[in-house]
Amino acid sequence: MTQSPTPRAGAPRGINHIVLNVRDIEESHRFWTEVVGFRQVGELKAGPTRPNPPKMRFYSGDHDGQMNHHDLALVENTALPPPPENWSMFGMPCAINHLAVTFPDRESWLGHLAYLQERGVKFERRVEHGMTHSLYIRDPNGYGVELLYELPREVWEGDIDAALNYAEARPTEGAGALEDQGENVPVFRAAE
Repeated sequence: MTQSPTPRAGAPRGINHIVLNVRDIEESHRFWTEVVGFRQVGELKAGPTRPNPPKMRFYSGDHDGQMNHHDLALVENTALPPPPENWSMFGMPCAINHLAVTFPDRESWLGHLAYLQERGVKFERRVEHGMTHSLYIRDPNGYGVELLYELPREVWEGDIDAALNYAEARPTEGAGALEDQGENVPVFRAAE
C-alpha cells in the first residue's frame, strides 16, 4: 500500500487585491484616483441578488496597458475612528501598517513624485531600500501608502535579507525629495 504524501501549503503567486474600510468613500476615491493614480473600474449596485449593497468601489492600476478586475477596493464604514493626527511608520494604532503601489519604472515614479509635490501632498518618508526606492504618504484614513519602483532583480536577489535591511533616508521636502540615485546602489550578495 502506497502512502499519500503529506499535504503542504501551496505557494501563492502574491496578493491579488486589498479591500480597505474608509470613513468617506468620496474623499478616499479622490485620494486613490487623483493622488495615487488608480482608475475606478466598478462599484456595487443594487440588484436582484444584492438589494442593499454597501458603498463599495473597485480600482485598478495599469498592467502593461491593460486593466485588472481590481487591485484595490474601498468600502465605506462611517464607524471607523478618526485617523491618528501624526503618521509614523511604526507604532501606529492601525491594523494595516502600509500598502505598497509599484510604478513601472524610475522615470514614471519620479514624475509622480513631482506631481505629488506640486499638489502639496505631504511626503511622510523617503527611503532608498535595497530592492526599491520608496516614498511614503498617507491616505485620509491614516493608512500608510508606499509608492515605489523596484530595482533590478540582480541588485537584491543575491541576499534578499541584506537588501531588506538596507535603508538610506532621503529628504522629504524641496528638490532633494525628488532626487534619486537610480541604480547606483550596492549589489547584495550572500557571504561565501
